[in-house]
Amino acid sequence: MKSEKSKWKVKRALWLVSGIMIFFLGACSLAPEYERPEAPVDAAWPTGAAYEQTGVASGQPSGDIPWREFITDDRLRQVIETALDNNRDLRIAALNVERARAIYGIQRAELLPAVSASASGIKQRVPADLSATGKATTQERYDVELGIASWEIDFFGRIRSLKDRSLEEYLATEEARRSAQILLVSEVARAYLAMAADQENLELARTTLETQKEAHFIVKRRYEVGVATELDRRRSQTQVETARRDVALYTQFLAQDRNALDLLVGSPVPETLLPPELSRVAPPEPLSPGLPSEVLLERPDILVAEHRLKGANANIGAARAALFPRISLTTSVGTASAELSGLFGSGSETWLFAPQAAMPIFDARLWSALDAVKAEQQIAVAQYERAIQAAFREVADALAVSGTVEEQVSAQQAVVEADEETYRLSVKRYDKGLDSYLNVLDAQRSLYLAQRVLVALELEKQVNRMQLYAVLGGGAE
Repeated sequence: MKSEKSKWKVKRALWLVSGIMIFFLGACSLAPEYERPEAPVDAAWPTGAAYEQTGVASGQPSGDIPWREFITDDRLRQVIETALDNNRDLRIAALNVERARAIYGIQRAELLPAVSASASGIKQRVPADLSATGKATTQERYDVELGIASWEIDFFGRIRSLKDRSLEEYLATEEARRSAQILLVSEVARAYLAMAADQENLELARTTLETQKEAHFIVKRRYEVGVATELDRRRSQTQVETARRDVALYTQFLAQDRNALDLLVGSPVPETLLPPELSRVAPPEPLSPGLPSEVLLERPDILVAEHRLKGANANIGAARAALFPRISLTTSVGTASAELSGLFGSGSETWLFAPQAAMPIFDARLWSALDAVKAEQQIAVAQYERAIQAAFREVADALAVSGTVEEQVSAQQAVVEADEETYRLSVKRYDKGLDSYLNVLDAQRSLYLAQRVLVALELEKQVNRMQLYAVLGGGAE
């Protein structure tokens, strides 16, 4: 009968703990309800002369295009694939996500009691002068317990608010990883295209060098027969040496481009995947900028700022809950006996139920802490709004380039064609003795500079499309 009563007491204690847990799971939260701040930017992208010829209105929204479809050049796709596998910065970002997930798991586990089991045994000799019977005795005690130690019952949502903050930090870290991937895809493409442009400039310098060598040879022969002057010979030699210097310079640039690309990729790029001249690299797909509210709010860096804002919001709930009582519970059930053989015998059951409440009466630090987290929440709002404004400007700048670069390329192409004809006519007039070699020299310099500017504009055109894709949130998985 006594054993039955003990068992009933144990069951009642377990039911009580279960009831407290159920009540706790439905406990209130003191965190303010989150409301997304209004985007502090215009509802539409800028308009004007710089944006009239973007040529992307018919394209797909950036977020709907996977980077493997947006990048049409096969070699560049393979280089980006390798970078995503090997880049150390992206690997660190992924490991930060794993760490944030584990920290969130720790904080979430605070909501549930930590149940532990323990077993102990003691055998002690008590001397006669300390014994209650006046005789030396040997005492034995054996215990086996299953219990909960100092479990805080989250009536006012303090632990739940801290859990929500950890969740938002984890989500922010995941978005930061996606942002790092967007940046990596963009930077690898930029480095690849820059190397292709330098490759084209090197070929241009080599072609110019060969042309200048032939011209210098002709001028030198004319000088030897007395038709050309010493000044003409020196000027033609200057052009040869200038072209030779440019060949060495762009050879250096290509080596540095290769080093930069290898660093981004995280391993040496095979020769078969290195870019050819820029004119032979397939351009990316066209894009549509969409609407700011649809595009910007889904950018990973904007989502990072929003998750941190939500985390600051949850911090307010934790700070408010700290002003209310904290209730904790220590409880255990088990068995105890003076003999090991009687440890699980009838009547050896034990139980403990020890709730505790602590109420802050006067602690000015708690109110100051609440003021601090409220200020942090306002700071997070400002940072979120600033992130949106910065993103809006990045897209607007990219659209301004997109709206004008085609016209620049077209105009520069016309300049190159005009300079080619000017150079041809200058050489023809010089051969007939109608002009000095100075006119040939000026025409050749103008043509060479115009060709280099055209390469730079073609590079800007392709890089701008890649940049627009990145700032619109494309490139993440």
